[in-house]
Amino acid sequence: MPSLFDTLKIKDVTLRNRIGVSPMCQYSSHDGMANDWHLVHLGSRAIGGAGLVIAEATAVEPRGRISPQDAGLWSDEQIEPLKRITKFVKEHGAVPGIQLAHAGRKGSAARPWEGDQSLADEESGWEIIAPSPLAFGHKLWRVPKEMDHNDIARVQQAFRDATKRALEAGYQWLELHAAHGYLCHSFYSPLSNHRTDEYGGSFENRIRFVLETFSAMRETWPERLPFSVRLSCSDWVEGGWTIQEAIELSKKLKERGADMIDCSSGFGAPDHKNYPFAPGWQVPFSEAIRKQAGIATAAVGLITEPKQADEIIRKEQADLALLARQMLRDPYWPYRAAIALNEKEKAPGPAAYAHWI
Repeated sequence: MPSLFDTLKIKDVTLRNRIGVSPMCQYSSHDGMANDWHLVHLGSRAIGGAGLVIAEATAVEPRGRISPQDAGLWSDEQIEPLKRITKFVKEHGAVPGIQLAHAGRKGSAARPWEGDQSLADEESGWEIIAPSPLAFGHKLWRVPKEMDHNDIARVQQAFRDATKRALEAGYQWLELHAAHGYLCHSFYSPLSNHRTDEYGGSFENRIRFVLETFSAMRETWPERLPFSVRLSCSDWVEGGWTIQEAIELSKKLKERGADMIDCSSGFGAPDHKNYPFAPGWQVPFSEAIRKQAGIATAAVGLITEPKQADEIIRKEQADLALLARQMLRDPYWPYRAAIALNEKEKAPGPAAYAHWI
């Protein structure tokens, strides 16, 4: 039975423990370029002892950004700054990962601390795209252009090209962001996809875009390196996407070469009142997909305590525990967790700190 501080080997990559840093948007890039903020943000979590450090949702094209300050990988010029980060993360014992994304109808928005609302054209806003011409709602009032087949082909090529750049930048773990109301999720959710062609309507049609995009990336990404997919496993809305559908999609992703499902949920609609926010509130999704789809999973959602994270692994509810906010509060959470779980001999930390602590 594995525990939180056991290694995890997937393909040719071995994580030193089952603790990962979940991708968190920093809204701190200029023209999509990484900078010193990203080096310190991600590098400190590697020094802190995480096994996997996943860089934030990174746009595959400029119109795929959430905000003007989003990270990007649509240009070869964006590779070099990322090489500096991946090199540092590797040097300190963690595996560098990156989440490639397209915001879809949730794009062209102000940063959260600047209002989180749609930006008008005169405010540096841009045209957004989606499977159907339906605005997300609430503060995101922009109506997206309904994607035609040329749009679909261009976006899928952008994902393929960004995958090549991610490999060149030194990443060892790739994740496709297909959750939280962004482009991929908006295709498979009936709440946002009202198409009548082969990309809409039935379950098989609504998941087509995700499967095609994943396959295009999988063909580009080396077989020896892990590839995960973040899904919204439920819309938490009547008539929306369900965990049963997420399980079936996970099976199909596994058939096409996915190594892990990163199990999140929701955020495809502006109303969050149905979400049962509580410690570990999304872990049941991870457990269900792991058992019923037969694929490795990552658990997310208010995982804050060492014993809580360890039990998720020991009970085989997930293969990996991904922490977000708690890692912002304490970059050295893995070290503290090892002490709390009486695994001091496995406590990660750089030699430069060891003689002090």
